[in-house]
Formats: sequence, C-alpha cells, structure tokens
Amino acid sequence: ADGAPSSLLATAGAMRAAGLLLAWALLHPAASQQCHPSSPGGVLRFTDRHAEIQVPALHRVPSSLDPLYGLVQRCLDLIQQNPLPTELLRTALNDPSSVRTSQVVQYELGYVVCAAVALLFTVAVPVAGLCFCYCRSRRRCGGRLRAHRRSLGCRRRCLLACLSFTSLIILISVTCAFVTSQRVKGQMEPGLGAVPSTLRTLRQHLANVPQGVQMVVDKFEVPQKQIISDLGGKHGTRQHPELAPGMDEVLMVSRCLAGLSRSVGLSIHAQLKAITYAALADLQDRAGDLQTSLHHLQILHRTVRALVAARAELEPALRERRRRVVALLDDPRCTSCASVLGRAQGLELGADYGKVPSVEKVLKALVGLPRSDFAEMIRQGNGTFNSIPELAVERMAQVIQDLRGDLARTAEKVQSIADSFPLPDYTRPVSEVLGKAEERSQPYLQEVQRFEWYRWIAGTVLCSIILLILLCNVTGMALGAYGLSKREDPSDYECRGEAGAKFLLVGVGLAFLFSWLLILLVFATFLVGGNIQTLVCRNWVNQEIYKFIDTPGNLPPSMNLTRQLNLRRDSNLSSAYRECKSGAGLWEVLQLDRSYDLDEHLKTPKYTADFQKRLGDFTANLGDVRLLRSEGRQDLETFARSGVDEVDYGRFQEEMKNPVVQTSLPGLARNLEGLQKMQRNSTVAGQLAAEARVLWHMQNSTVQSQEALVVKLGESVQFLSHLAPHLKERVKRTLANTASVEARLPVQAQQILRQELGCFTRKELRYFAQYLNWVGQTLREDVASCQPLATALDNGRVILCDRIADPWNAFWFSLGCCTFFLIPNIIFAVRLTKHFRPIRNRLM
Repeated sequence: ADGAPSSLLATAGAMRAAGLLLAWALLHPAASQQCHPSSPGGVLRFTDRHAEIQVPALHRVPSSLDPLYGLVQRCLDLIQQNPLPTELLRTALNDPSSVRTSQVVQYELGYVVCAAVALLFTVAVPVAGLCFCYCRSRRRCGGRLRAHRRSLGCRRRCLLACLSFTSLIILISVTCAFVTSQRVKGQMEPGLGAVPSTLRTLRQHLANVPQGVQMVVDKFEVPQKQIISDLGGKHGTRQHPELAPGMDEVLMVSRCLAGLSRSVGLSIHAQLKAITYAALADLQDRAGDLQTSLHHLQILHRTVRALVAARAELEPALRERRRRVVALLDDPRCTSCASVLGRAQGLELGADYGKVPSVEKVLKALVGLPRSDFAEMIRQGNGTFNSIPELAVERMAQVIQDLRGDLARTAEKVQSIADSFPLPDYTRPVSEVLGKAEERSQPYLQEVQRFEWYRWIAGTVLCSIILLILLCNVTGMALGAYGLSKREDPSDYECRGEAGAKFLLVGVGLAFLFSWLLILLVFATFLVGGNIQTLVCRNWVNQEIYKFIDTPGNLPPSMNLTRQLNLRRDSNLSSAYRECKSGAGLWEVLQLDRSYDLDEHLKTPKYTADFQKRLGDFTANLGDVRLLRSEGRQDLETFARSGVDEVDYGRFQEEMKNPVVQTSLPGLARNLEGLQKMQRNSTVAGQLAAEARVLWHMQNSTVQSQEALVVKLGESVQFLSHLAPHLKERVKRTLANTASVEARLPVQAQQILRQELGCFTRKELRYFAQYLNWVGQTLREDVASCQPLATALDNGRVILCDRIADPWNAFWFSLGCCTFFLIPNIIFAVRLTKHFRPIRNRLM
C-alpha cells in the first residue's frame, strides 16, 4: 500500500515533464516558411548581360566663345539665305557633267560677293601700299607738319585714341583667332580619328550580336541556380531570416541545407502543430486526471478507514474521561465547579466517517490502471509529428533529383534561342557598308589633316605678324608720346619721337606687305567653313539632309542607303534614325518579327511544362501520426466508467464540518486548570490538574492526528468533487478530439503539401518568366540595338559642326576682323607719324 503512492507520484512526475515539453513547444513554435500564393517571387538580378559595344554619345560643351560662334552663324545666315539646293545636288550626284556654273553661282551668290570683296581687297591694299611707298620716297606720306597750330594737340590726342582703339580691336580679334585656331587644331585630330574608330566600333557592335545573344542565353544559369537553391542542393545554403534565433540549431541548419522538401515538411509541421500539440496537451491532461484521481481515491479510502479506526479507539477513552471529570466537578468539595460541569457533560465524539460512502467499488474498477505509459506515448507522438520535416526530405528526394534533370533539359531548350536567332544575316550587309566606308575615308581624312596642318601654320604665322604690327603700334605711340612730352620746341628734333614715328611706319609697312595674304587665308577658310555650316550643318540639324536622302531619285542607285543598310521597304533613313535614337533595336527597325517569331520562342510553357507536371503529379503521405494507442484509449474509457463521478462527495464535506470531539479538549483542559487555582482543598486541586493533563495528552496524541487526517481527506475530496462532474465529458471530448486529429492529419498534410508545391511552382515559374521576359527585352533593345548607329550620326554632327566648324568659322571671322581693321590702323598710324616729328615752321 505504501509503494503504490510512490509509483503513482513517479508516473505523475513523468507526466508533468511531458506537459512541460508540450508547453515549451506551444510557446516556442518552430519557424516555418509560409508560402502564400499571392506573395511575389524573388526578383532576379541579371548583371553583365552581354559584351555589347556602345558608342559613347558626344554633346556640345558650353564655351565662353559661344557668343562669338552665334555671331558668326548669324553672319553666315545673312550671306547664305538659300535653302538646301535639292535640284542642284540631285543633278550633281546623278549626272555631274550636266551641272551648270550659273546654278552654282546663283546658289553661292553670297559667297561670290564675298569673293569679289576679297579680290578687291587683295588688289587694292598692295596697290595702296606701293603708292604709299612712292609717296614716302618723295617725303610726302608720313613726313612732317608744315606749321604749328593750337588745334594740333587735340588732333594728336584724337589720332592716338583712334589708333589705340583700332589696335585694341585688332588685339582682341587676333587673340580670338589664336584661341579658335588652336581649338580647331585640338579638335581636328581626335575628330578625324573618331570617324574610322566609330565605323570600326559599329562593325564590332554588329559583329558582336551572336556573342551577345549567346551571353544572354547563358544567363539562364541565374534562374537555374536560384531554382536549384530553392529545391535544395549545393547552392541551397542560403540563410533564412524567418528562422528566429534561439530555436533548435539542428532544425535551422537542416532547413537551410534541404530546400524545398524540408520547407514543405516544416510548413506542414507549422500549420498542423497547433491542433496536434493541443490534442497532445489535452491527452496529457486526461492522463494526469487519471493518475491524480487514482492517487486521491486511494488517499480517500485509506484516510476514511484510519479515521473510523481512530474513532473506535478514542470512544471508550473519551467516555471514561467524561465520567471522571463529571464526577470530580460534581463533588461538593470542588469550589465553583458548576460552571464547567455542562461542558464536561458534553464531552463526546463528533464526526462519524463510518457513515460516508465507500469508494472501494471505484478503486476495484481502476485496479491495474494505467496499463499504458502515457508519458512515453505522448513523447512518441510528439517525436513522430516533429519528424515530418525529415520524412518530407526522405519522401521527396527522388522528385527533387528529377526536377534537377528537368532543369538541365530546359537549359538545352533555351540554347535553341541562340542557335536559331536570325539577326546576323541581316546585319552582315550593314557591316560590309561600314567596312567600305572606313576604308574609303582614310585617304580623305589624311588630306584633310594635312590641309589643316598648313592652315594652322599659316594662321599662326600671320597672327604673329599681326601681333608684330600691334607691337610696332604700341611702341611707336609710347615713344612718340614720350618724345612729345620731352620736346620744348615743336620744331626741335627729338630722337624718341622720331623713333616712335619710324615704328609706326614699320607697322604700316608690315600691314601693306601681309594684308593680301591675310585676306586670302580668310577667304579660303571662309569658303570652306561657311559652306560646311550653311550647306551641311544647318541642314543636318533640321534633318533636311535625311529628307533629301529619303526622297527617291535624289541619290544614284549605287548610293541607295535603304538597300545597302537592308532596311525594310516601307522604311527610310529618317524614320530609321528616329527609331534608333528613341532606343529601338535592329529587331524593330528591320521588322525581323515577320520572319522570326521571338515571342513564340519565349513562351514560358515551352520550357516549364515538364517541371510543372512533375510537381503537379507528386503525392506523398507525410501526416500519419498516432497520438493515442488502443490500450491508452481503453484506460481512459475505463476511467470514465469507473464511477468516480457517482460518489457523493457532499457527504464527505458535510461530515468534515463536524469536529472530531464535540467539546474542545484544549478548552476544557484550560477550564480545569483555572479551577485548580481556585480550590482550597488540595486533593480536589490535584485531581483537577491530573484530569487536565490527561485531556491535553488525549488532544496531542489522538485528536490532532485525526484532525490531520481530516485535512488530508479534505484535499482529496476537494479535488475529486471538482473533477467528478465533468469527467465523462472531458474524457469523451479528449478521445473524440484525438481521433479527429489523427484522422485529419494525413488529409490536411496532403492539402498543405499541394498548397506548398503549388506555391513553389508559381514562384519558380515567375523565375522562368522573368528570365524569358528579360531575354526578349534584351534581344530586342540591347544586344541588337541600333542606338549606336543614331549615336554615331549625332556624334558626327557634334564633331563636324560643334567642335570643328564653329571654331573654324570663328577663326576666319576673327582673322577677317583683324584684316579689315588694318585699313583704319594704317590711316591713323600714317597721320599720327607727322605729329611725332619736328614741325617745319613755327606758328607766330
């Protein structure tokens, strides 16, 4: 009897441990990867898409000389106001021999007028120089003043100011000429070098199309690696941030390494753990109720028997004590004892536990229970349920391997895109045209570069001569003015004034000597640069050149760019240029979709059918978990039928309200002790003290032990009275709930499996779709982009017009200003010379 409670306590301890395990599992749920059908898949990153060769776009760089460039362009617009000579160019290109000079003169009328002015200047200035030399030899030009007048000082200052002003204008102009000449030289070499390099780059761009297509196709490794990583393989070592720190490390590591199969298992585990752990917890509670109820029933039975035996033992002793105490208190010698006599007469037993219901029948029904180890059963059910992730890995191993094989076959299908891509057949003629253009441009570019070298040398020399003329002017004015300030008499000879006059005459001589060369250089550069600006650049900007090329019949058959560039029949250079500039690809410009249906080759089902079907057909049993074995179910059913709920626990509670003895033994003992002190008779006092001691002994030895048993009985009665009314209902609910969970686990596990596989399939199909959409966009816009062709044309205009023609035209304009201002410079210098020399006659 004593060993049974200890074994029950040990079993209850094991049950409490299992309960703590379940509580921990409920409070710390395993992390799971929820896969919702509406959640977006990961975004793939495609870097280094292909080895395309881009033509860097050039732009006009703002410059401090832009106002000068604008002024020159406005001047050229005034000189050449005629639009693009369409008829003249058509005739010149198709039948050069039929071009009439009158047509050219009529179009170039502004330049003809400028040529006449330049010719007049070229002839007139040297003739004027000869005349000046003749006059100077006759001492007439640049000689001395005949008489001194008061107005000479004002005239002298006016001439000094005018010569200084013209010199300043010439200085500014020659500075601009130097700067623009150097800028032309600095831009000419890279500009001319950009022509063959751009053509070569365009050819490389076109020749690189097959390689670019292959590199785009090779990027299938991006979704392939991602899918393999999601399936679980050597790339599946990604960290999952949704796994909370502090969880089972083995579970986290295995999930990170396993991929799809373990994710499916963990998802099933996560979504079913609530009902499973709740069922296990409920089962643990019923097993605990069984163990605890059996324990309290045994306590109840033993305690009642002990109380009945103790009552039988206490009854004769208590009867004898009542007789003796009553007799003593009724003795006439006992002083003031009548007040306690009534309490002593009530000294009799109270509660009678022989009247309470017996629980022997219930104990007989529960004998041998529990036959099963509920703690071990719960641990096994919990372990089986927690092994679902590992079970999923095992069951899905073959399908994972098959899916990897499907991916390998899909990569072979993707390779067919590169094998059948038709663009190289269309770009080959364009590449040939670019190659011929590069080859034929070399001699012309070399001639242009040689001509530019001569121009730069001539411009530098002539600008240096202009600076020398300015130096003579400045030196002459400085010496002459200094000499005038030191001369006391206007008729006196002063060497510094004379030297100043000679410097001025040297500048005049240089101006006469080189002005015709200046005007020839100005006109030559003006004729070239002006026509480039008005005939080419102006019509290039407003795209009149493209319109001329697009008009049928303007170009000879050998220069048919639409045919040579293999453009579609309904297209032309203008529309192709606009499409290319807007970012269109050769695919769109050449309309290759008429001969090659790229969209058909990039349909997702073409590459994902096998992958999708294999996942759709897969099934596996992952939820076969036994929570309650048959012997455990029988134990609970026996417990429910045992009659624990039929015992009248109210009778126990009513009986426990009665004390063990009706009269309080400690109270009566204290009353006797009080009476002892009041007695005059020592014999009576001694008897009262003896009776009080016997009462105290009876209370401490017998009554207190019974009261302790009553307290223990009360605890068991309280537990059983609370459990009994709901026992059958709870056991019935637990058994039904356990059976329901065991039946639902396989069905719901299969549903979750289908849901997870469907979500995984949609996620991986998005990877396929992202890749195929990227392939289509890249092949249409980047790999076969014709934007480099438009960029090359724009770069040609920037180089020719903005970087070469603008400073070229600014150069001849600045040099022309210098040349034309040499005429007033000569006049002012010659007239000022007389003021620096001594006057012949003094004014009286």
